[in-house]
Amino acid sequence: MPRPELQVRRWKRVEYERLVDKGVFEPGERVELIDGMLVVAEPQSSPHYTAIRLVERALTRAFGEGWDVRTQAPIALDDTSEPEPDVAVVRGDLRDYAEAHPADPVLVVEVALTSLASDRAHKSSLYARAGRPEYWIVNLVDRVLEVYREPAASPSALYRWDYGTMEALGPSDSVSPLTAPAARIAVADLLP
Repeated sequence: MPRPELQVRRWKRVEYERLVDKGVFEPGERVELIDGMLVVAEPQSSPHYTAIRLVERALTRAFGEGWDVRTQAPIALDDTSEPEPDVAVVRGDLRDYAEAHPADPVLVVEVALTSLASDRAHKSSLYARAGRPEYWIVNLVDRVLEVYREPAASPSALYRWDYGTMEALGPSDSVSPLTAPAARIAVADLLP
């Protein structure tokens, strides 16, 4: 006997933020709003957390004053998505976002161990759809940095958008963020 199809209720970002404000989620509960769905985030292993901190340190040096390097903080991506990327770089100062989460990071970084497939399919398409110019995956499985650029419509992608280019860089390589082209970051400095 065929199973009946489940009805799914999609959430808007403003509704999700009301749930957060009302304390619906437990402190420290890692939940993100992704295209209207509440998604549980990857647990923190030691290598995963170490990589997050290494990326934060490298990007803080690369971008300098006038930029806020945020770790595991909400981004108001669009009306149905408020992900909490492992690291995001936004213009301005921390206090600029006291009233509302930033909406336009210039660089979004996910650290992937168990979430690699999801970060490549779901997060890549989501960030591309939002027009984020650059998305990196610190791939701990293969010990490479995957650099995604040139967001473009892609009918076969999950959210109908993806990045036009992807370059995998090894530990002996370096990378320059699009918004900080003078900075050179050694990939080895991002890996635990």
